[in-house]
Amino acid sequence: MTRFRAPATTANLGPGFDAAGAALDLWNELELTEGDGPDESHLGVRAFSIYTSPAEWRFEWTSRIPRERGLGSSAAIVALGLVAGAFVAGVSPSVEELLAAGLPFEGHADNLAPALAGGVCLTWDGHVARVADDLPALPIAVIPQTKVSTAESRRALPEAVPREDAVFTVARAALLGAAIASGDALLFAASGDDRLHEPYRAETAPHLAELRADLPDGAIGATLSGSGPAVIVWAERDISGTLRARYPEDEVLALHVAREGAGNA
Repeated sequence: MTRFRAPATTANLGPGFDAAGAALDLWNELELTEGDGPDESHLGVRAFSIYTSPAEWRFEWTSRIPRERGLGSSAAIVALGLVAGAFVAGVSPSVEELLAAGLPFEGHADNLAPALAGGVCLTWDGHVARVADDLPALPIAVIPQTKVSTAESRRALPEAVPREDAVFTVARAALLGAAIASGDALLFAASGDDRLHEPYRAETAPHLAELRADLPDGAIGATLSGSGPAVIVWAERDISGTLRARYPEDEVLALHVAREGAGNA
């Protein structure tokens, strides 16, 4: 028996649309034992099949990452299949090789890269840069009961945006990069806004506007996690109790950036 684990992720980090993401210490797991063959239509099994046949293996999945909430649940499943398949095949592909293999199953590199590499990652044109172990604030996930389809959410995005919105977001993206590089909480707080994707997803993620309009004491910002509806509140300390009191029907998780990506548990 061999166990593997892969972390949740939060993509975009505000203005880093389709380019920035961070791994979170909430883990899906896979237990692999000898068996008589799995359901080969399963997303993780299909990823496993990139490296070796699944026919003689039994797959037991433990899913702790909420599905269709913007926390990278499918990326974690794909990452588990990839690293397990590579392990069984006795090969050691690079993160970029794993990313290329996984993108046909999980089309969002900004989720899959940190699921594979851990930490904070930037992706572009098939490349991955793991640029930091951590971010200068504590991520606290506010997770509504409602679900959002990533495909449907993307269809709500416009083909073009006004120039002033593009300039606004470029400035915040530059601040985000500087904040990640320097670990500066003030720069990170200043970066936490976007006009490329978040405004067009507001209808299915109402908590984002509510939290930005009235940040709890100790919070420095809030960003939509992926396509939502989960929101990450970035805080100076653990304020999950305050957020649970505000949103009693939602799940609230105080997390950390996970320094490790997918691999043996």
